[in-house]
Amino acid sequence: MPLSAARALRGQAVLVTGGAGFIGSRLATVLVEAGARVAVIDALVPDCGGNLFNLEPVRERIEFVQADLRDRARLEPLVRGADLIFNLAGHVSHIDSMRHPEKDLAINCDSHLALLEACRRENPRARVLYAGTRQQYGRPQYVPVDEGHPLVPTDINGINKLAGEWYHRLYHVLHGLATTSLRLTNTYGPGLLIRHARQGFLSVFIRRVLENDTIRVFGDGQQLRDLNYVDDVVAAFLVAATAPSTIGGCFNLGSQEALSLSRIAELFVEVAGTGRIERVPFPADLKRIDIGSYYGSFQRFHAATGWQPRTPLPEGLRRTIDFYREHQEHYL
Repeated sequence: MPLSAARALRGQAVLVTGGAGFIGSRLATVLVEAGARVAVIDALVPDCGGNLFNLEPVRERIEFVQADLRDRARLEPLVRGADLIFNLAGHVSHIDSMRHPEKDLAINCDSHLALLEACRRENPRARVLYAGTRQQYGRPQYVPVDEGHPLVPTDINGINKLAGEWYHRLYHVLHGLATTSLRLTNTYGPGLLIRHARQGFLSVFIRRVLENDTIRVFGDGQQLRDLNYVDDVVAAFLVAATAPSTIGGCFNLGSQEALSLSRIAELFVEVAGTGRIERVPFPADLKRIDIGSYYGSFQRFHAATGWQPRTPLPEGLRRTIDFYREHQEHYL
């Protein structure tokens, strides 16, 4: 994290929604280390990634509230005292969103409207950062995908995440809330839910090499992806929160390079020293919502903040695999 951002965060009152999850917990930990006063709210919805072990390093130095964002009595006091709100609550499973669209709607739309209404009523001066997703773009019409690309999601989750972002934009325009959305790409690192496949292919790849099992790559494996290590994503949120130039904007994150799924699988096996790779036909339910190759341009965000990813993929994979080998009883 840049020194200027760390200084700006010292003494700030910060609320992290979804703060027991993968990115939220790492963000909460870094905020505590920077001297912020941190509150975390998380509903701990089963299979959505919330895990109290993620907060173990700072558990005694944060305020933790287990509650749904729609619980007005629990949410409003947290919002009222916050200088910064990092809104990372949400559901990210594309397949689950197609099977249970009402649940996805409640988690990814209703909850965010509740948060924004609480901000409007109780604390319209709070700075609000939202975690968007590359899935909002749907199948790329060109790559690298920039922020001018059409937004045509291919699944319920992408539609609801897009709606959540637009609620934040609307509350900025109509009510003056200082909102920003970062559209995340594939994020990996310690704390990611790996017990099942609901949080994407990276969860599966990690678990497969931990268990010395087979990574199954669908199709020809030539679909391109860009990856960000979790610490780089956290740095992006913190820089965005302290940069006035990002208020009211939506920005892509991304990587310095795009790799095929086959090459990513090979790197997992090489770094772990375990596992093997097999190419298999695309399952029908996944093929329907597959977006093909995606990699994004983060040049707009770089121009606004100077951010760029700094963790080489092999190094990030090594840290990730080492973490799970030490702590896998908390994640499997």
